[in-house]
Amino acid sequence: MGFAAHSRGGHRLDLDPAHASPLAATGVVERYPAEHVVPFHSHPRGHLIYASTGVLLVQASTGQWLVPPTTAVWLRPCVQHQLKAMTAVTAHGIFVGEHLDAGLPPVDCVVHISPLMRELITALVQVPHQAPFQPRDALLGQLLVEELKTVAHLPFHLPWPDDQLMGTVCEHLVRHPAQASTAEDLAQRYAITSKTLHRRFLKSTGMNLGQWRQKMRLMQSIEKLLQGMPITHVALESGYESHSAYSVAFKKTFGCPPSEFVAAASGMPKGAQRLSA
Repeated sequence: MGFAAHSRGGHRLDLDPAHASPLAATGVVERYPAEHVVPFHSHPRGHLIYASTGVLLVQASTGQWLVPPTTAVWLRPCVQHQLKAMTAVTAHGIFVGEHLDAGLPPVDCVVHISPLMRELITALVQVPHQAPFQPRDALLGQLLVEELKTVAHLPFHLPWPDDQLMGTVCEHLVRHPAQASTAEDLAQRYAITSKTLHRRFLKSTGMNLGQWRQKMRLMQSIEKLLQGMPITHVALESGYESHSAYSVAFKKTFGCPPSEFVAAASGMPKGAQRLSA
């Protein structure tokens, strides 16, 4: 967080009251259009970045993550970071008091946002940063901090290249996930050879182009699943030829089929929700 959207003047947000709050956790919410960039900045408190809608790219000095809904990025105090809206997003920033570090994630990472945490975050961004407070205001933050101590770290790290040209290639792929362009097509688009594309992509991400694109497609597809889109439609819009091919790739990456993932993200018992094929 740190800056307002251009529609609100693009000014730096005054977060001093949030950083100085005696509450365990405080928060802000901002809506950003696609391609909006919040420049590098840091916070003295631990920072949870959650996009309730859209896909957000978080680039920090310690890592880079593509963040779909049901997940959030946890950053320790004073970590420099930049935000980029890959689609229109509603971004929530939660700041956790410095005195509560014990038990919180010791590294910057992606964490699962349960339905309870989602509701706590939604409520916290409405809480004032300065007194007078209601007893409920303190309890909301305390409960969120306790939940944050127990959440699982997720394999949602998507390496983002430092190589500027490869970064441009990745941005193109993120905006057109279903596009069937080959490495040769992409190389021609950016006036390089396919051999050079493969070499530079692997060097700057640690993954080959096919692996990177598959993981990006799967991570992007989560938002469509949570919107209730049938799995077959999600598969096709994500560049897969069939429901089964998509489901196999999804389970291999995230450890469960898409229907179970959505049920868990929605807080429903296993088997209680069925997605149409």
